[in-house]
Amino acid sequence: MRDPDVIVIGAGGGGAVMAKELGEAGLQVLVVEAGPWYGNSRWPEPNGERGGSSSGDPADLDISLLRSQYVKLENEMNDLITGRFRWGPADRGRAPWFRNVVQRGYIWQAAGVGGTTQTYLSNSPRAYPAAIGKDWPISYRELIPYYERVEATLPVAFAPTTAKEELFYYGASRAGWELIPTLNVTRPGFRPQPNAILPPNPKLMDPRYTLEELSRMEGCTLAGHCLNGCPHGPSVDKAAKRSTLVSYIPLALKTGNVQIMPNSYVMKVITERTGGLRTAGVIVRNTWSGELQEIRSRVVVMAAGCVESPRLWLNSGLPANSWVGKGLTNHCMDWVTGIFDEHVLARILGSGEINPFIGHTSGCRFDYPGLGTVQVSGQSPGLTSSMSYGISQSGYNPFLLDTAHGLPGVSQGRIAGAALQQLMISYRRSLSLVIFTDDEVDPRNGIAADPVNRDEHGPVPRVSYVPTARTMQKREQLIRIAIDILRQAGAREIIRINWPDALMIHMQSTMRMGHVVDMNGEAYQVKRLFIADNSMLCNGLGGANPTLTTQALAVRTAEKIQAGYFS
Repeated sequence: MRDPDVIVIGAGGGGAVMAKELGEAGLQVLVVEAGPWYGNSRWPEPNGERGGSSSGDPADLDISLLRSQYVKLENEMNDLITGRFRWGPADRGRAPWFRNVVQRGYIWQAAGVGGTTQTYLSNSPRAYPAAIGKDWPISYRELIPYYERVEATLPVAFAPTTAKEELFYYGASRAGWELIPTLNVTRPGFRPQPNAILPPNPKLMDPRYTLEELSRMEGCTLAGHCLNGCPHGPSVDKAAKRSTLVSYIPLALKTGNVQIMPNSYVMKVITERTGGLRTAGVIVRNTWSGELQEIRSRVVVMAAGCVESPRLWLNSGLPANSWVGKGLTNHCMDWVTGIFDEHVLARILGSGEINPFIGHTSGCRFDYPGLGTVQVSGQSPGLTSSMSYGISQSGYNPFLLDTAHGLPGVSQGRIAGAALQQLMISYRRSLSLVIFTDDEVDPRNGIAADPVNRDEHGPVPRVSYVPTARTMQKREQLIRIAIDILRQAGAREIIRINWPDALMIHMQSTMRMGHVVDMNGEAYQVKRLFIADNSMLCNGLGGANPTLTTQALAVRTAEKIQAGYFS
């Protein structure tokens, strides 16, 4: 490829969409990705050797390789230090890339083609209209056609109902809430989760097919393990869980105009003064060899994520802006788990077990515009033991004492020893709910360049996050709603874990539209520099999962780039 028209930094939720849209418009696009590329024949041992330099051929995609690399072993995939899905170089014998998180907690993100969508749950709700109307320079109505385009491309559909969803609907209905029959949510209620997962394989219950045969057919197998990636399908582009690795990346390659270069960390955005400050390209470091390369382009798109995009801005010496890196929202998450007796489940479900691992990991949700969301989360046993009982800022509670202040009959804190063993014995009869809060934007929260710590790419990001008092009030209201739903469903025991405030899974708003970039996604201070990741979101969307909105905005921004600079 000659010098590309556009360089896209990051091949995750937004960058892959941008590449596909610009490639279809006839532009030459280079996607530069810091992490490995799984399921590509040019990197048969992506964690063991350097492999190729780039790929632009859809024939390089290999489902057999993806199956061998996306395995069901939880630590193999999700360990934050050595897992395949970590924020670090492809060589897993080397340390992950350091982020200095000031408060208690950690950042759960994955490097690699597909980004963190490799390990997300595919939850793809639209933002709450009230949240867009609150702070944004564009309207919710303007976003709807872009939502529809992404929903059709992935595609997005309501999740099927398995036992955990049926039990949640039962409890929510008994708690007095009603079904929401729309994608555009304006009132509280419950509904199936809009997920970017293919519909279940119609042969799923046919005894003539083995599980192995079903896993090689098109369609969801309801096997769970969504956090471990998804190797189920006849080809990479037909894998059931529609991470951008298997959806937008193949579509981008099919345009013939897109090259993707993994294992390549962008250290600096190059600028020049031609009628004002504008981008001219990037400096890239190969993560295997350390080689530096300068690549020129007419437009640069930052899609490196809510931490790395502001870090790159700061490390590139781009113009000072008081909002760069500031205003981080995190959905201030928490987790509640209910344990049920067999006879209660048998009466409601016709079976004495929930088996939370079956079906979409998160197949239904409760929405409350102005507060946030409560979502079912049916993790595998190892992840359940850590996320439901092992991550708490309330300290140890080894005897399941009633310690949740103001919540009688609810224990709180980290569980260990015999109590944890007993809870895991009841794993098949457990229902876990995760809380996403409508987090307030606070300029004190955000990303800065660490003045002391550096790595091979420059000053590391320093991440600060303390939720506001109003955010904490909203979280407590959602916790009470979640507990009531579990009680109404018949739970005999309820555990509220009280996650650390800085446990960061949904991160938004560090390069906000209207403050750092304009309504087209272009930086106010640097022409031809665009943002296409969660960092450009103006707020936390009311508590809705951010990926779909970021993807819709990427489609819109791609149109603006094409019309503004290549028409």
